[in-house]
Amino acid sequence: MKKLDIYIIKKFLGTFFYAISLLILVVIVIDISEKIDDFLEKDAPLMDIIFVYYVNFIPYFVNLFLYLFTFIAVIFFTSKMASNTEFVAILSAGVSFRRLLFPYLLSAIILSLLSFYLANWLIPQTSAKRRAFINTYVEKLSRDKDRNIHFQTKPGTFAYIDNYNTSNNIGYKFSLEKFNKNGLYYQMHAEQIKWDTVRGAWIIKDYFIREIDGLEEKIRRGKILDTIVNVAPSDFIIDHRNYEVMDFSQLKQYIIREKSKGASDLQFYEVEKHKRVAYPFATIILTIIGVSLSSRKVKGGIGLHLGFGIAISFAFILFMQISTVFATYGNLPPIIAVWIPNLIFGTLAVYLYKIAPK
Repeated sequence: MKKLDIYIIKKFLGTFFYAISLLILVVIVIDISEKIDDFLEKDAPLMDIIFVYYVNFIPYFVNLFLYLFTFIAVIFFTSKMASNTEFVAILSAGVSFRRLLFPYLLSAIILSLLSFYLANWLIPQTSAKRRAFINTYVEKLSRDKDRNIHFQTKPGTFAYIDNYNTSNNIGYKFSLEKFNKNGLYYQMHAEQIKWDTVRGAWIIKDYFIREIDGLEEKIRRGKILDTIVNVAPSDFIIDHRNYEVMDFSQLKQYIIREKSKGASDLQFYEVEKHKRVAYPFATIILTIIGVSLSSRKVKGGIGLHLGFGIAISFAFILFMQISTVFATYGNLPPIIAVWIPNLIFGTLAVYLYKIAPK
C-alpha cells in the first residue's frame, strides 16, 4: 500500500502544481499586457516589476485558486486512472475505498495547511510589498479623509475634525463629545490637534472644555493639553482592501478595536476572517467529491468527469459569492455565510462517497 500511496500522492500534487504553474504564467502575461503602459509611464524598474510585484503576486494567486485547482487536479488524474481500469485492479485486490481515500486526504490536508499558512501569514507580508509597488507605479490604493470627519471613538463618545492633514498629522477644528444615559456630560472644542509620534498621544491646542453634572457646569480653557483619544492617524486614511496586509491575529485585533469604537461596517472584515479558516476545509471537501465522482469508469471518460467537475466548481463559487453578498450587504451572520458552501458541498461529498464504487 505504501507504493500505491506514494503513487497517488505524486499524481495528486504533481498535477496540481503543474496546472497552477501554467495558469500563473498565463495570468502574469495577461497582467503585464494590462499594466505595461503604467510601468512605462511611471518608469517602474524592471527588477522591482519582477521581484517586488510579480514574485509577491504568486502566493496571492496560488491561494486564490488553490481549492478549485485541487478539485480539477483530482478529477483529471483520477478519471484517467479510472479509464485505465486501475481502480478495478486496486479494489479487486481487496483494498477498500475508504483506504484508497487515505493518500487523497493526506495530499488534501497538505494543500489545506499550505492554504491556511498562505492566507494568514505569508500573503499579508507579500501583499504589503505588492501594494506598495501598486501605490507607486500603478494606482493609489488609499486616500485621505481630509474634510468633515465624523467618527465614534468608543460607545457614547463622538469626535469631529473639520480638516486633517496626513502629511504632518495635524487636525483643525476638533471637537469631542461624551454621552451617558442622561445625555451630554462632556464637551471639548480645540483649534488644533496634533499627533505626537514619540509618546503616541494627541496634543490639543487652544482648547475649551465643558463638563456637565446635573445642573452644575464647569468650563475650562487652556493653550496645550495632552490627551488620549481612541483613534490613530491611520484611521484618517481610507485604505482599499487593507485586510490584505493583516495576518490572522492582526485582523482579529482590528475587528475588536473597531467594535470598541462602535463601528458597524465590519461585515467585510468578519467575512474575510472566516474565509481564512473555511476555505482550507473546502480543499478537503472538494477532494472527496472529486475522488467519489471520477473513480467510476464511464463512457464519456475524462471529458465527462471534467464537465461534472467544472459544473460543481462553478456551483461552489456561485454559492460562495451569493452567501458573501448576503453577509456583506444583508443580515446574514458572516460565519454562517462563509460556511454555508462547505456545509452544502460537505453533504454532497458524503452522498457521493456512499454511492462510489466499492
